[in-house]
Amino acid sequence: QLIVNKNSLKNIARNFQDYFKLPITHDDVWALKIAASNYYKSTYQHIFKKIAYGHFIHADETKVKLQKDSGFVWVFSNMEEVFYLYKSTREAAFLHELLGDFNGVLITDFYSGYDSLKCKQQKCLAHLIRDLNNTLQKNPLDDELKNIVIRFGSLLRKIIATIDRFGLKTNFMKKHKKEVKKFFILLEKQTLTSISAELFKKRMIKYKSELFLFLDYDNIPWNNNNAEHAVKYFAKYRMLVNGRIAQSGL
Repeated sequence: QLIVNKNSLKNIARNFQDYFKLPITHDDVWALKIAASNYYKSTYQHIFKKIAYGHFIHADETKVKLQKDSGFVWVFSNMEEVFYLYKSTREAAFLHELLGDFNGVLITDFYSGYDSLKCKQQKCLAHLIRDLNNTLQKNPLDDELKNIVIRFGSLLRKIIATIDRFGLKTNFMKKHKKEVKKFFILLEKQTLTSISAELFKKRMIKYKSELFLFLDYDNIPWNNNNAEHAVKYFAKYRMLVNGRIAQSGL
């Protein structure tokens, strides 16, 4: 009732009384929540271990407002499990300890907090596409930016066509590595006058080794959609409790 149907503790207590004639109070339901939290602690830890010892992790974070302060809920997922973790800041230093034994590929957006991690990383190309399209919509006459968008879009469409046909198998995707190399050679040679185009050029070159890492590994997604879906699930809950819940309740 609390997690799935988003019922408040007060309403849950009232339902116990109305439906079952049980004299359950708000405090009783709160105690049940604490008991459930303790009961599932080992399950919670087991879920993270399954994720941390897998061959890739989707990661994302989102802000939440508590009664007295605010913080961030971090999300880590694979194709089956999701692990949520609260931290008081967006500082990513804790990830070094949390993911210290992780040997797979970390799939994230372009938040710079992930940059210092030593594991292999794949940047979410869906994020990059959205950023390119949004910037181009605001600057429709920027031909230099439009040229980057067109060339990058053409390259990615060819790769996705291969994925749609053969799946995320490097044996089939590796043929695109020459096209990727050519894209970056042309991009690095370009002299740009557009501020927006220059910013994207620098961003793409900075993450050159992380934009198309998935071409070298089997079954590594090129986007961070799983983490984004998990964030949306929490966001629905946040709409009901934002600013009204303590860290312990969260």
